Amino acid sequence: MTTASPSSPVFVSGAAAKAVFQWKDAVSALQAGYARPFDAASTPPRTVATGGGAALRTLPAIPAGGRYFGAKLMGMAMAGADPGCEYVIVLFDHATGRIAAFVDGNQVTGLRTAATSAAALDRLAPERPARLGVLGSGLEASMHTRAFAAVRSLTEVVVFSPTPQRRQDFAREISEELGVPVRAVDEPRAAVEGADIVLAAARSRGEKPILFGDWLQQGTTVVSIGSTVPNQREIDASVVERADLIVCDVLEEVLEETGDMLAAAKAGVAFRDKSFSMNALLAGDLDQRRGSAVLPMFKSVGSGVQDVIVAEVILTKALEAGQVTALPIAFETKRPKGIRKEKTDGHVQP
Repeated sequence: MTTASPSSPVFVSGAAAKAVFQWKDAVSALQAGYARPFDAASTPPRTVATGGGAALRTLPAIPAGGRYFGAKLMGMAMAGADPGCEYVIVLFDHATGRIAAFVDGNQVTGLRTAATSAAALDRLAPERPARLGVLGSGLEASMHTRAFAAVRSLTEVVVFSPTPQRRQDFAREISEELGVPVRAVDEPRAAVEGADIVLAAARSRGEKPILFGDWLQQGTTVVSIGSTVPNQREIDASVVERADLIVCDVLEEVLEETGDMLAAAKAGVAFRDKSFSMNALLAGDLDQRRGSAVLPMFKSVGSGVQDVIVAEVILTKALEAGQVTALPIAFETKRPKGIRKEKTDGHVQP
């Protein structure tokens, strides 16, 4: 169904985003987006401005073939009287350049990370029922478990996190929601051994590895999302060494700016020749290699293209469902010289 673009900007709240979101819609959109030819200029690196106890992070993207383009902005006040952080995704209409929507980015950030991992997992893991081992019991762990259940039938979920109550709460919540047996264990190795899929979604206390290569059986697919900057650790260098196919959502950023890969390089592990982009995976360039891989791994740091693709899915669904808030505002539209300018009231003047 094609939905008309709003004539003035709309707002999609976190509650509305959650109400209309479907994992399979987001996974399919991400797979289609990453399968298209990718221009590095359309997804420049994130920027972070800091000063005066505040930080502003910007993740811009123009996804190929998308109806919208835009950026996620994250503002954080660390030294104010009431410190906090808010996210907003601003979407522009590709045909007109006009601002189409502001989407609350807090929910989208968790949803897009898990949906991206599921989009990769769907191509990396064998198409059969799977036992899932989870390291972590927070938001990312629960989101990923839900997303994985949308692309694979889960026979059992086994979870470890350092806090007994949190892992028990995770087990109860996920079991009730998904109708899958979920078991909490008190050692990380017990969650991982024998698993067909392993999710590492919990950086350890003290930034020490929480997943080791000799815990993994052949045929396991690993998804690691917890080490996104140089000082963060999650998986041991032995996992990187054992993995025979490593897929990254942002290739150079994963290989050069995450603590796990920097530690692996320092340990002498060679991984460049077996590391590839998510675009290569979803465009089909790795079909032969993934078919013979015995321990594939997906490693993620997140990117603006994921935010924009998933925000477009949410905006489209929210418009169809009438779950948007119309904003009583209009922006002036600037036109190049020689082209007639259309004013925000709809009248055209030369």
